[in-house]
Amino acid sequence: MNLDVNTLFMVTIYVEAILGLLLLFAWAQNMAIRAVAWWGFGHLIRAASIVLFGMYGSAPELITIDLANALLFTAFAITWTGARVFDGRPVEPVYLVTGAVLWLLVCRLPLLTDAIEMRAMIASGIITTYTWLTAYEFWRGRNEALVSRWPAIFMLFAHGALFLLRTPLAAVLPWSPTNNDIFGSVWLTVLSFEALLFTISIAFILLAMAKERTELRHRTAAMVDPLTGIPNRRAFLQEAGVIAKRHSSNPRPTAVLLVDLDHFKTINDRFGHALGDRVLEIFAATTLESVRTSDLIGRIGGEEFAAVLSDTSSERALAVAERIREAFAKAAQEVDGRPVCATVSIGVVHCDGEVLDVPELLAQADQALYCAKENGRNRVEIASLEMLLKRKDEAQAPSTTALASTASQSAA
Repeated sequence: MNLDVNTLFMVTIYVEAILGLLLLFAWAQNMAIRAVAWWGFGHLIRAASIVLFGMYGSAPELITIDLANALLFTAFAITWTGARVFDGRPVEPVYLVTGAVLWLLVCRLPLLTDAIEMRAMIASGIITTYTWLTAYEFWRGRNEALVSRWPAIFMLFAHGALFLLRTPLAAVLPWSPTNNDIFGSVWLTVLSFEALLFTISIAFILLAMAKERTELRHRTAAMVDPLTGIPNRRAFLQEAGVIAKRHSSNPRPTAVLLVDLDHFKTINDRFGHALGDRVLEIFAATTLESVRTSDLIGRIGGEEFAAVLSDTSSERALAVAERIREAFAKAAQEVDGRPVCATVSIGVVHCDGEVLDVPELLAQADQALYCAKENGRNRVEIASLEMLLKRKDEAQAPSTTALASTASQSAA
């Protein structure tokens, strides 16, 4: 089956328009990702430019070449702008029309009026620039864990490279227009077919990126405390379970910290909940600065936090806890101009065994935390066997007393 360039033009117009409308429809379902709207408009404008290209021979070149290319460059600029918006960067209105304006100015130069190859190289250079800028924007945001970024970057780079090499390849390849008809060029047919495949592929990849980001944000919202930005209880325990599995195959000394803000209810009552939230934010920030990036920190309750310090000696765990306590006391001495003087109490437990039972260690750290509160607050206590036995005896004592009282009443 022969696939001529005119047929490809018609198919490309239809595909570009449909993809543009589909992207706009997808954006209407989730307007939070505005980049999808930019990409949709980019496809629609590209469809309009191809319509003008298809009118070549039946309309003035001012429309079919100059204006058509100006619209095409604007479409690529809009796609690039969508990539900037996708990663939270500002729109650059000047650069949106730079390619189109440059092209229209070039077309007016007498030197280039009849220099078809030079004009083709300039057009290819403009498209390549915008395409590679789009790939670069996605590359800049690679720290976000979106797998679909990588095929987008590769395809945009390859498509831009093909446009850049279009004119040199057309000169060296033994493919030439028949009867001096530009639409009979085999090379133009190949380019048109590649552009069609690229259009379809990149639209689906961009949609996949938007969908992947939405799902990632939903997962993040379910696992991250919205106030402090650190893992919530569910995420903390889940990650602690991963650490425990890793520990079973390669046991390393590990410490668990349980932290509670002292008199936090009083802070809320005196200064208001808004300032109380600021205190929690300050604690999370100072704690993250006091530990390693490999350590796990989480908010497991209202004003209660926990940490798992892997590959840590008992002495270092105690030093880290003291550093957290001192750093927070200094940072929360005055908050938003108010003399808050917030402090924390910390319970520490250390594990040298082959089994890392984080829930059990948290329970032991809770006993140490209780001792820290009981001994005056704003201090660090490390759990010991004597402490745990003492707390166990104290817990059992009321039950023994109650049984003795019940027996006395029965005897009476």
